[in-house]
Amino acid sequence: MNDGVSIDRARAGDVAAIVAMLADDALGARRESPGDPKPYMAAFEDIDADPRQYLAVARRDGRVVGTLQLTFVPGLSHRGSTRAQVEAVRVDSDERGGGLGTDLLLWAEEEARRRGAAILQLTSDASREDAHRFYERLGYTASHVGFKKRIG
Repeated sequence: MNDGVSIDRARAGDVAAIVAMLADDALGARRESPGDPKPYMAAFEDIDADPRQYLAVARRDGRVVGTLQLTFVPGLSHRGSTRAQVEAVRVDSDERGGGLGTDLLLWAEEEARRRGAAILQLTSDASREDAHRFYERLGYTASHVGFKKRIG
């Protein structure tokens, strides 16, 4: 773990920093609206109230410098295994390249294992080739083809 960094559950006061990180790249800039906090706060309240959700933040000196969301999905396949789904992995631009992304994903793996998940999975936009290499270095395999359909 990076010196001086802790990972814990996000609080309402962290939402603006999380949204800023989500918007801080070419894809996020097109789909996020940091100046409109209402939908993000409503989503945060839903996430925070759901015991199968863990919105994590990495903090350095009290400042949010990374985030990810971990969702636990029970299922019948794989002998009734629970899957842990990782979403929205982001590291503050000032912190990139220093191992914080690795710390976040290793934390997610430990938390998923602690909660009894048998599979840790994530999706990544097809255009994020650097992220794909990063995930592969951490032992993830591109084993499936994913499909998405906007319905709202």
